[in-house]
Amino acid sequence: MDAEDRFPHRVREIEHSWITLPDGTRLGARIWLPQDAEAHPVPAILEYLPYHKRDFTVFRDRPIQAYMAGHGYAAVRVDIRGTGDSDGILLDEYTKQEQDDALAVIAWLREQAWCDGNVGMWGISWGGFNSLQVAACRPEGLKAVMALGFTDDRFATDVHYLGGLMLAENPFWAAAMLSTMSLPPDPVLYG
Repeated sequence: MDAEDRFPHRVREIEHSWITLPDGTRLGARIWLPQDAEAHPVPAILEYLPYHKRDFTVFRDRPIQAYMAGHGYAAVRVDIRGTGDSDGILLDEYTKQEQDDALAVIAWLREQAWCDGNVGMWGISWGGFNSLQVAACRPEGLKAVMALGFTDDRFATDVHYLGGLMLAENPFWAAAMLSTMSLPPDPVLYG
């Protein structure tokens, strides 16, 4: 299957950008923009994941995010605190800290010259969960959420638990997350 690479807008990619949070922690972001977004601001679409924007998801991200930018949106992929190229420590999934950081990211997006002040979030699985949790906080400017592969009842129908019982997949997922989260930040960015 070929990815579409002809779009109404030319696309510019910013491979790495820092988003500094109120506590000084820096989150790593990769941004795809319509070429003329600074002159003609566009809505931003945020994907907020722990999966290493410069290696683990890079081949999946490029065609998806470029497609969005090519159709008139700023596509922004951010590594969650303590993952990938972001500072800090990831203590668990879906924490209040994760949500608070996402709220700060949304505020940052709204202030960028290329953003028209409107933000959407999207995600599959982890990104679907946190998109809904952030939307429940009702941040100013968040206008839409597209959540896929998620549940709104983590006790009854989560990927880790079904009816409160741990699924066999849980230990495998935990091992994969541990190995992924144990990778160092990209030495190109950190030295």
